[in-house]
Amino acid sequence: MIPHFPRKRFGQHFLQDEQTIQRIVNAISPTSDQHIVEVGPGKGALTEYLLKYNCQLDAIELDNDLVKIILEKFHSFKQLRIHNKDILQFDIGRLKPVPLRIIGNLPYNISTQLLFYLLSYVNIVQDMTFMLQKEVVKRLIAVPATSDYGRLSVTLQYYYQIYELFDVKPEAFWPPPKVQSSIVQLIPHSTPPVKIFNQQHFKQIVTTTFSKRRKTLRNNLKNILDVETIQKIGIDPQVRGETLSLVEFAELANQFTLQNS
Repeated sequence: MIPHFPRKRFGQHFLQDEQTIQRIVNAISPTSDQHIVEVGPGKGALTEYLLKYNCQLDAIELDNDLVKIILEKFHSFKQLRIHNKDILQFDIGRLKPVPLRIIGNLPYNISTQLLFYLLSYVNIVQDMTFMLQKEVVKRLIAVPATSDYGRLSVTLQYYYQIYELFDVKPEAFWPPPKVQSSIVQLIPHSTPPVKIFNQQHFKQIVTTTFSKRRKTLRNNLKNILDVETIQKIGIDPQVRGETLSLVEFAELANQFTLQNS
């Protein structure tokens, strides 16, 4: 095999513990009629297990040298397609057939950015199963009035049911990361948990509310909603955004839509 040393600029930590890999595959339970998209296959540790299920597999890898390793290792598998691309600039909407099951050991330095990017494709996704920094997973599943609760929590919980599956020790990787990792699964809601009139307005309300966490709604939303409007829907303008539920964020966003219609 072509030698390859982990590159810090790509945030590379290669999963090598077979028990962990098997647990991930068991959580996915792929079948031969499904279409899997693997983000950041690395040296192909998880790829090798997935190919045993004879599913269609698209692997997206930015590192040119790792692409060469994958091609060398799995050249005989016709159901595997390799894309030497940056996932943040790759249009997964062109991959067919849909729905897609997306998996990956995500580089921790782009994980939050990537989760937001993939929202554009939520309508063609069956589920997503990722290895993430445990700190990010805590933010994904956080509830109101906790320190982990924020823009990521509110936005992703609107689009997905989110399940923390299990933790992975640093020793399962080479080189071991300095942080704890967790496996998380995101499944798009069949019906949205709240009604939102305009998703762009919802995004603007959530983003603005958390732009300065220590400030009150009154201050953060002063250029979007006035105090009287916030009070009219039963929310105290003096509270901070981190105390609001998804339902309350939806009410703020819908009021913003109504006043701009």
